[in-house]
Amino acid sequence: MDEIAYQIEHSPAYASLILSLRANQTVLVESGAMAAMDSNIKMQSKAKGGLMKGLGRMVSGESFFVSEFTAEGSPGQLYVSPGVPGDIQHYVLRGNGLMIQSSGFVAASPTVEIDTKFQGFKGFFSGESLFLLRATGQGDIWFSSYGAIVEIPVQGDYVVDTGYIVAFEDSLSYNVELLGGLSFKGLKTGILGGEGLVCRFRGQGSLWIQSREIYGLLNFLNPFRPTKSN
Repeated sequence: MDEIAYQIEHSPAYASLILSLRANQTVLVESGAMAAMDSNIKMQSKAKGGLMKGLGRMVSGESFFVSEFTAEGSPGQLYVSPGVPGDIQHYVLRGNGLMIQSSGFVAASPTVEIDTKFQGFKGFFSGESLFLLRATGQGDIWFSSYGAIVEIPVQGDYVVDTGYIVAFEDSLSYNVELLGGLSFKGLKTGILGGEGLVCRFRGQGSLWIQSREIYGLLNFLNPFRPTKSN
């Protein structure tokens, strides 16, 4: 496996990723995330996987194109910055799969396949995107969040608010449900307690959550928006 040397700086509030490429080494980066690079690094934009996979990434919140960076002839460094202030996490795929929230992809080895997975009514009722990104193959991958990233080893059952999920290994199964159940008591608990739909994970594997939830920030800022006067 062709590992890519990296550093994550300014974590967890404003994390940025520094990729140190060897001569002629290539990395895939989310379109528009490149902040700076050495002059010997060349970029090529492509719809990796063809038209249909490119369209799948676009409807999931990612760019239609993925940028491919190659250090031509000599080593070089590439600085990558996600669009949302928060953390970056590194993960190594070894033939397993990793599910990532839509818009969470940052960078990956060219041997990693990035595709979308339709969530169906799980995603619809959770208020989240109808799509998750699914990374498979072998190699390095980096994903980002709004807020700090916390890794949780799951053994059995674990419950997470749908707005805080960043990524999870595909060895975990999951169902979206109402906190407290569908009874009148459960509905009252969820509404009055300020909680709603949660994701119940089952199995054995790693789960990553974020320390902040972006919809809470939007609700906080909403009263301060400029409005037109009559």
